[in-house]
Amino acid sequence: MYSSFQLAIKYLRYWLGASNGKGHGVHSPFMFEFITNVLNDKREFDCFRYIELLREELKNNHTEINVPDFGAGSRMQLNNKRKISAIAKSSLKPKKYSQLIFRIVHYYKPENILELGTSLGITTSYLSFANPNAKIITMEGAQQVAYIAQKNFNQLYLSNIQIVEGNFDQTLPAVISQLPTVNFAFIDGNHRKQPTLNYFHQLLAKVNESTILIFDDIHWSIEMEASWEEIKNHPSVTLTIDLFFIGIVFFRTEQKTKQHFSIRF
Repeated sequence: MYSSFQLAIKYLRYWLGASNGKGHGVHSPFMFEFITNVLNDKREFDCFRYIELLREELKNNHTEINVPDFGAGSRMQLNNKRKISAIAKSSLKPKKYSQLIFRIVHYYKPENILELGTSLGITTSYLSFANPNAKIITMEGAQQVAYIAQKNFNQLYLSNIQIVEGNFDQTLPAVISQLPTVNFAFIDGNHRKQPTLNYFHQLLAKVNESTILIFDDIHWSIEMEASWEEIKNHPSVTLTIDLFFIGIVFFRTEQKTKQHFSIRF
């Protein structure tokens, strides 16, 4: 993974090179609609307060749990014993991006949602509130983490979420096979090139022209940047958006020319 200094330099380069996110000069009607109605949607929803209060509770919970590492590791912890507060501070998607994911799901209303990497369930909760009619399957490798996430879903009275425990390499094929389509997926699991590409290729079997895939930490390491480039260049992908900390992938068949956007957010 890149050091904090390397990541800061990369972020500065991204910020200087990206478009301003106002939609000016964007000729794609779909992209202009996304920027206007999703990216720049500043509304506050009631559920935001409930979820963020829960996040604060987790950040102050110093209970230790066992967290086996199936991915590329954590910047903060090197052993398997971790405090819930440490997970909440270092592993949860920040409010800004969690709420963007909410807005994407709220606007496009995907029915079958898949999340690779439940963690403590904060992003999952945003997904659930964004479309209560959706079927959400969220996958978590660590049993004790999944248990806490389920408690959090119960606390928020969320009933459209199914947690699948275990290593994604073993559990993902069965999950994908049971879904008729994958309308939306948030991939925040193993931050290595080959596993990320494996997840992408498995998901391809169930995507359609309205599917949205979001990949987390696309600039986290050389491997993740390489996997992002390969995903962008796949023939099925027609449009991508680089927001530095996440990458958004579309498969819109009506779009004849492949487009890649880098936007300040």
